[in-house]
Amino acid sequence: MKITAIKTRVVRANECTLEDLLRESLQELEEDSVLTISSKVVALCESRVADTALTTKSELIKQEAEQYTPDGFNKYGFNFTVLSNTFIPSAGIDESNSDGHYVLWPKDPQKTANEIRAFLCRQFGRKNIGVIITDSTSMPPMRSGTVGIMLAHSGFLAVRQLAGTKDLFDRPFEVARSAIGSGLAAAGNVVMGEGAEQTPIAVISDIPFVTFQNRNPTKAELEFCYIQMEDDLYAPFLLSAPWKKGGASD
Repeated sequence: MKITAIKTRVVRANECTLEDLLRESLQELEEDSVLTISSKVVALCESRVADTALTTKSELIKQEAEQYTPDGFNKYGFNFTVLSNTFIPSAGIDESNSDGHYVLWPKDPQKTANEIRAFLCRQFGRKNIGVIITDSTSMPPMRSGTVGIMLAHSGFLAVRQLAGTKDLFDRPFEVARSAIGSGLAAAGNVVMGEGAEQTPIAVISDIPFVTFQNRNPTKAELEFCYIQMEDDLYAPFLLSAPWKKGGASD
């Protein structure tokens, strides 16, 4: 697998469209490759920002989240939230590299991922191009650091079903699923960086284990990427939190 970080201009809200940024930043894109792009850059191109002088992060979290934990629930000052089938701190709202703004998540990450894929296929005359919109979140419980996650994808099968197949010793898998898209998001995010690298895009190639699809993912394929909170391995912890309804729950 080969991952190449792509340098871009410094992206600020209201300064360029996403297509303009991709057009000026990418000179070539191979067939059967996956492009990962930071959700922050997508949001800045969509002007999904709020002035830090006009609102508070706490107010925005309650507005943007579907569910959120109350202030003071976490000793580090974070609100845990659920948004777009994702458990994440602070509804994904970020202040780094944002030039005086709070940067929100893209309005409709899946729609944007589909549009990016269609644009790249037209721009470079390709058939099989994958797209992942990424964000960073904390590692699984009791692990230090952050890791890239997949907010949305298009153009490839993001989760491979292993149930019904067998391991090396002929033992059948019962519930296993391979999170191809999430693994690629984490790999791309490592190369893209978390600080001042100015490389919010990465291109992943030489990936024979990826099943490309010359179309948008179906509703069933998207649903297969997620699991309901009550069915999650961490359900005893997730369900015990004092969740409140946020503005996005309506």
